[in-house]
Amino acid sequence: MSSIDRSQSVGGTRTYEVRTYGCQMNVHDSERLSGLLEDAGYVRAPEGADGDADVVVFNTCAVRENADNKLYGNLGHLAPKKASRPGMQIAVGGCLAQKDRDTIVKRAPWVDVVFGTHNIGKLPVLLERARVQEEAQVEIAESLEAFPSTLPTRRESAYAAWVSISVGCNNTCTFCIVPALRGKEKDRRPGDILAEVEALVAEGVSEITLLGQNVNAYGSDIGDREAFSKLLRACGNIEGLERVRFTSPHPRDFTDDVITAMAETPNAMPQLHMPLQSGSDPVLKAMRRSYRQERYLGIIEKVRAAIPHAAITTDIIVGFPGETEENFEQTLHVVREARFAQAFTFQYSKRPGTPAAEMENQIPKAVVQERYERLVALQEEISWDENKKQVGRTLELMVAEGEGRKDGATHRLSGRAPDNRLVHFTKPEQEVRPGDVVTVEITYAAPHHLLAEGAVLDVRRTRAGDAWEKRNTAEQAKPAGVLLGLPKIGVPEPQPAVASGCGCD
Repeated sequence: MSSIDRSQSVGGTRTYEVRTYGCQMNVHDSERLSGLLEDAGYVRAPEGADGDADVVVFNTCAVRENADNKLYGNLGHLAPKKASRPGMQIAVGGCLAQKDRDTIVKRAPWVDVVFGTHNIGKLPVLLERARVQEEAQVEIAESLEAFPSTLPTRRESAYAAWVSISVGCNNTCTFCIVPALRGKEKDRRPGDILAEVEALVAEGVSEITLLGQNVNAYGSDIGDREAFSKLLRACGNIEGLERVRFTSPHPRDFTDDVITAMAETPNAMPQLHMPLQSGSDPVLKAMRRSYRQERYLGIIEKVRAAIPHAAITTDIIVGFPGETEENFEQTLHVVREARFAQAFTFQYSKRPGTPAAEMENQIPKAVVQERYERLVALQEEISWDENKKQVGRTLELMVAEGEGRKDGATHRLSGRAPDNRLVHFTKPEQEVRPGDVVTVEITYAAPHHLLAEGAVLDVRRTRAGDAWEKRNTAEQAKPAGVLLGLPKIGVPEPQPAVASGCGCD
């Protein structure tokens, strides 16, 4: 059997697997990579394939220090599989590929394709070229070739979707390598964004998350400082769109018109993820973050005044170079004042190529670990206290898929409240599908989830649930996803949903 015959032996079609690391931007890019491969005739490998696919794609992140080790460890794990499987191909893309380029093939010569953040649309062509020429193909574009939403997309969810409104970032945070890898901010035209949202709603999607590296800076590239608040309000006019979220905003660009739009747009959810990074003014200055503690807490105060039940989450970095105990205490002070529903906490990770990596006074690992543990303990206490305030409330949940790992054993289902809190609820006798909406009363709170242990008060079957059912039935017949490209007249488009960022916003 030739290598081509061997690789196409599963139903005559080559299979693929995409492994994703990093932020929501990478998750959405992976949907595009899946869409590109399926558009080229590949079929998604079964769940748990663990490298037993004809093509394995790594969509990488470069924000954390262990990203390199994680990638090369996984590539090493696949090397013997590839050696025993003629025709198998391995591709590496994303931020780490943009950064390391030729290094990847030198360290892992069994890799077939390396592509960057700006040319993900080239993946099928590069795979075919590598197969025909029998040598690795490394192609890294220095600037965006086409806005990614023009690409076919395999959405992971039938009821919730990402919608990219911009790519790249104009900030120069000293700890962050993302702008160097994703480039300067480039905004989409509002009409293209709204056309995509309308197409998604027509497909059955009822929740969208507007996505950008610095989402509320939207408009800087098109010359409209209020473009983001206008976009939120326009989403409120789309019939059938029940929930609108966005991530991640930057405090520098968080203006009052955005807060007003959040409060006045009925389907804008009472939730805000706004990275803090540090509560210390000197550390914020060293990070080159263009706000200070007072400005940050002022935004929180305004949001809570306009939207009393808003759940606010954040990202925090511990152990930035030069951080003193007094500086760290200021971060704890902000955490106590802001009372975040959740905080995604990170130990500072030195990234070559960033100014912070060259700074003096790098903090010893033991000191960073001790501070990190104190921060986590404080935030756990606050998260639990804030969740306890939800007990007794009646909430509408959008039923989720795959969010409750113990749902099968506990005979529960899981869903997201309007403020994005995760709620596990008693499974009703009536059929409930992901995308449907249930009304429950909260009976118990834990730091990271809520329980509704009583009977479900109401079940509302939705078009989103219909879309999930239709897709699930179709995928049982054949493993194909929903492929969408940039909406043209009368033609639909892409996207799905997740939690926090990578600590670089």
